[in-house]
Amino acid sequence: MIQKVGGKMILSEDAKAAFQSMREGILIIDTQTRIQFANRSYLEFLNKIETEIIGRPLREVRPGARLPEVLSTGSPILHAPRMEENDDVYFVNMYPIFINGTITGGISVVTFMRDAHDFRAELEAYEKRSRQLLQRVNKANSARYTFDSIVAVGENVQAVKALAQKAAATDAPVLLASESGTGKELYAQAIHNASPRRGDVFVAINCANFNANTLESELFGYVEGAFTGAKRGGKMGLFEAANGGTLFLDEVSEMDMGLQAKLLRVIQEGRFRPVGGVHEIETDVRVISASNADLQGYIEHNRFRRDLFYRLSTFQIRIPPLRERREDIPVLAQTILSGLAVKLKRRAEISPEALTCLMEHSWPGNVRELRNVLEASVYLSAGGLITPDALPEHILRPSGQERQFPLAQRVRSFERTEIKKLLQQYGDTLEGKKKAAAELGISLATLYNKLGRK
Repeated sequence: MIQKVGGKMILSEDAKAAFQSMREGILIIDTQTRIQFANRSYLEFLNKIETEIIGRPLREVRPGARLPEVLSTGSPILHAPRMEENDDVYFVNMYPIFINGTITGGISVVTFMRDAHDFRAELEAYEKRSRQLLQRVNKANSARYTFDSIVAVGENVQAVKALAQKAAATDAPVLLASESGTGKELYAQAIHNASPRRGDVFVAINCANFNANTLESELFGYVEGAFTGAKRGGKMGLFEAANGGTLFLDEVSEMDMGLQAKLLRVIQEGRFRPVGGVHEIETDVRVISASNADLQGYIEHNRFRRDLFYRLSTFQIRIPPLRERREDIPVLAQTILSGLAVKLKRRAEISPEALTCLMEHSWPGNVRELRNVLEASVYLSAGGLITPDALPEHILRPSGQERQFPLAQRVRSFERTEIKKLLQQYGDTLEGKKKAAAELGISLATLYNKLGRK
């Protein structure tokens, strides 16, 4: 489109047509700073005709022009604000033109204030639509659980649930301190859905999933050009996206100390500065945080800020691990199995003997482990009824010891396990059962009998 011929810069007709179609003002000079081209928008801006300026040195036409600077430096000048005597304001981007690695001229792109205002209005309208969409998505998918979703049979869990309900009625920060797998996000969603902010967004992030720089960008966003690889136009952070709603910070203990200081300020002041930004953004967000680490120990070892801990823990709620709420296990198991029955479209029940095994297990993985055990056992059970032989081996060994079943029951359990292995190989059809019975050296009637006994 632009060529150098005999030491002169030549614009093709296609290039001229493209520049003429633009609303921005376009001006091109050669290495001697002589004006080689100006489109209609630029001529209207100068209130000149083409013959009055083409071929003349730029500074004769525009004494304060900075475009010649890019010829000497080889570097662009971006977003330069300029003002006319009539107080008209415009912005200019100025670039050197390189052909085969050599500077052959410079180009100015002028954005007029009226276009900048129109663009800003369009951008603000887009951001508003983006926030509205984000709100709809979060309301529909994220905060699904309420306090009705929380099983609380034991007195200790009922007390915790009551405290969480009191906290929900306020706008104070909440810290959920408990072991992994106890249902901290379940409580966070229930608190949000019982709070005055329930009509707004609920956004969750696990702080342990990101390094310090990435987490800062996720929480606070960044402006265009903030770092290499930054998205064009920048990125909205979660504190801005969750404005008016609730932000759940899981595993907040794993946040970098430097980032903790920025988190403390946004909680205290309700404002923050995006990465690479100059202007602060105001936000109104309720923070619910969670940690499965000993934050007091982190504070003693200078891994967590004491002042941030106090800001986060206006309400500190400890969710009991499953081993401290064994009376909840039958109801939890039934709730989980009911959901699995719907999900898998099959029977999902548990025998009293298998439930006894669950009651005696220590559950280091808490409710999450219980859910995984039940789902795996439903798949392994005959007809969807979980019996002890369908449970994982570690569940049958409370406190690391071999579970003491009567010998006859152990034999029956072994026989059923061996039969089911063969049925998985041959198929749970009549023909498959015949093949399994033949391999085991028993009749088909005996096979049915052993499958039906407990």
